[in-house]
Amino acid sequence: MNQQTHTSYPADPRIYQITTLSGLLIYGMGWLDFEINLPRAFTLIGAALLTQFLCTKAWNLPKYDPKSALISGLSLCLLLRTNEPFLAILTAITTIASKFILRWNGKHLFNPTNLGIVSMMLMTGAVWVSPGQWGNIAFFGFLMACLGGLVVNRASRSDVTFAFVGFYLAVLLGRALWLGQPMTIPIHMLQSGAFLLFTFFMISDPKTTPNSRAGRILFAFLVAAGAGVVHFVLYRPNGLLWSLAVFSMFTPVIDRLLPGEKYEWRNVKKEPTRKGETYENKIHSHNNALPALAIHGKGSISFLRLLCRKGRHQAFQQSLPGGNCTAR
Repeated sequence: MNQQTHTSYPADPRIYQITTLSGLLIYGMGWLDFEINLPRAFTLIGAALLTQFLCTKAWNLPKYDPKSALISGLSLCLLLRTNEPFLAILTAITTIASKFILRWNGKHLFNPTNLGIVSMMLMTGAVWVSPGQWGNIAFFGFLMACLGGLVVNRASRSDVTFAFVGFYLAVLLGRALWLGQPMTIPIHMLQSGAFLLFTFFMISDPKTTPNSRAGRILFAFLVAAGAGVVHFVLYRPNGLLWSLAVFSMFTPVIDRLLPGEKYEWRNVKKEPTRKGETYENKIHSHNNALPALAIHGKGSISFLRLLCRKGRHQAFQQSLPGGNCTAR
């Protein structure tokens, strides 16, 4: 009997996201002097978890799952800045409630953290994101990129992340070449911690990106191009957030034009998909497993009938001239 070995990864990639974001927050508060204190962090996370619980009850969902809400709360701690505690709580409520209200085809339309921050910036003017708060430390940027790469690979959305980085880098380099600027300027723009956080933890959200790979690559191109327009044509900050919020509304259209399988957290396999694995390989593995499954009840009777038919067929073949020759 062939024994398959499974990689000991947790089935839910959100566990990795929570661990990574928690580490980033602790590092930022302890060593990078983030403009957020411990009470504010607990307030944001608590408001997100409480809203998730209340919405679960209001929508009569069978189970309260705090993982996604905890990810949103940690992301708000890393990105959101405001002097008003009430606005911080309202942003957390808006972030979580949007997942239950703004839905299409069984999934929420917007990245919750992105929508919460953008809506509060648009309506109040007293909420902002500081893109340079992480500092331009190469080591820390590399660390974030590595941790983020781990997360997106577990969420099966690394394609949209790498596509976005390529398109956005092309926008920055193209502008620098057009204006005759040194390459240090676009490189400096990529060394922002907020950019890495957006790239590895926000645009790669598997529940809000298009279902197909082609759709996700198109989505990455639209977000990168839109961010370039906001930055270099409209001359407004936070172009990445604004662009993602706008083009998330086009996800249903992209899914209609380029359909694919909808992502579900519960469908994540414990064993990562191997490179080169094909549909035929999966069918072959499934067929090999049928004899082991057909040993109880009606399955055993059907299996015995199949063996009998196969035996009669072999006997008939042997009765023919040359039927007992072995295959070469």
